[in-house]
Amino acid sequence: MHICIIAPERLPVPGDGSVEICIWAIARRLAEKHRVTIVSRRAPGLPDASILEQVRIIRLPASTPVHYRTSVLDYIRNESFDIVQIDNRPHLMSAVKKRLPHLPVFLFLHSLTFTPGTDKVAHALTKADLIIANSHSLERRLTRRFPQLNKAIRIVLLGADLDRFTPVSTEEKYYLRGHYRLPKAFTVLFVGRVIPRKGVPVLIRAMHHLNKHLPAHLVIAGKGSPSYLRQLKLLARQLGVSVTFLGNVAHEDIHTLYQAADCFVCPSQNHESFGLVNVEAMASGLPVIASNNGGIREIIDSGHNGYLVERYREALPFARNLLRLGRNPELAAAIGKQGRADALEVFNWQRTATDLERLYQSALVQQ
Repeated sequence: MHICIIAPERLPVPGDGSVEICIWAIARRLAEKHRVTIVSRRAPGLPDASILEQVRIIRLPASTPVHYRTSVLDYIRNESFDIVQIDNRPHLMSAVKKRLPHLPVFLFLHSLTFTPGTDKVAHALTKADLIIANSHSLERRLTRRFPQLNKAIRIVLLGADLDRFTPVSTEEKYYLRGHYRLPKAFTVLFVGRVIPRKGVPVLIRAMHHLNKHLPAHLVIAGKGSPSYLRQLKLLARQLGVSVTFLGNVAHEDIHTLYQAADCFVCPSQNHESFGLVNVEAMASGLPVIASNNGGIREIIDSGHNGYLVERYREALPFARNLLRLGRNPELAAAIGKQGRADALEVFNWQRTATDLERLYQSALVQQ
């Protein structure tokens, strides 16, 4: 097959955004058996066309979403594909389907962000030959939001790069802590956008409670606005919480940060459709403590490969689980080992690519 995957206009591929990470990981594996073209946005320092790990990447002008849509439609007019997949952009998908009416066109949704419950979005969704969601939670929310959508939504779970996100020895862990200039203490990691709905203030307060019983250090990796970061740093100072704000860490390096930590926390305050960071932490052998919402509960089996927090707007439930792991390294190791095993079995990119390949082949048979 010749597969075309059209990325959103926001970030280039390869890139550090979760959708861009998914596209690149999937494309690399599909390219082992098929011709794969990724269409992405232009970016400084990146060529307009390149071949990387057998994947052809075409980068188009994208000063605005409309500009990108025009660029995409102009490009695909002169290309020959068997399948086209658009990630996370219903209106772009609808426009592509209109341009290529005789070709299977899929929409892979990673969140609800670009599917507000409007008539315009509902109409766009009807144009997809197939809609894919990354979790059952997202599928349920989509069907509630668009009850008139009379087509099944397929579920394709995401994964982690199991060759990069791996457990390391204690010696290597301490070497990496030195690299990141982290103190010798129970190390708690947060990775993600540093925005209010990700719950970092709850985590800082949880660390304050934890420090009454156990020396611990918090590491926060991710972008945030300067004003919001100032608020968080002030809160940490007021509560006496030892914390390192690393800012954005490139995804190609982020695995070493997981390997430097003892525990991973995902305190999301709003619905998470999947939560890729949890899978990356599990693959790295880290015990995960996460909010019991959305697709996260499809990844974490509480008490088995991590812990789910029911009252996730409160700091104390996170602190109690952190203390449980911090006081019992053997339990933390067992939970982390189970997480790694589950990632190997379920949450790996090869399985994601294989599931997509089956959907593509089925669509072509039905043509």
